Amino acid sequence: MNWKREAADKLKNYEAHKQALECLPKEIKRLESAYTGIRSATTDGTPVSGGGNTREDSMLSNIVHRDELKRRLKEARLWVAQVDKALAVLDDEERLVLDRFYIHRAKGAVEALCESLSLEKSAVYDRRDKALRHFTLALYGVTETE
Repeated sequence: MNWKREAADKLKNYEAHKQALECLPKEIKRLESAYTGIRSATTDGTPVSGGGNTREDSMLSNIVHRDELKRRLKEARLWVAQVDKALAVLDDEERLVLDRFYIHRAKGAVEALCESLSLEKSAVYDRRDKALRHFTLALYGVTETE
């Protein structure tokens, strides 16, 4: 397994996972609200052969959807916490370099880092490699395929 690539992918997806931590609870609340608006199934009707009750189907679908979103929210919390812990091990410069290369990628990031860190391009790429190695070690405890 290429641990550095895995770590770089985590950094690239970091902001999306943090955004999910904001969006998922809102969607769960929306579904909870929609659930209360679904009228309960009537029991005095004659069952339809081969057909389901659309209200029951809607209620079950809502419950399943909420359960799945709750599971995803739990996973996102764990995922972000894991990345945050690994980022906390890095020094300010390492976090800055990884942020510009992976988390908040933008055109001209290398040149901006060269200017802000007073380094040449080759040195910036060297710092990136060292920071990614340190992050990978903090995240997985390994940097190379064993």
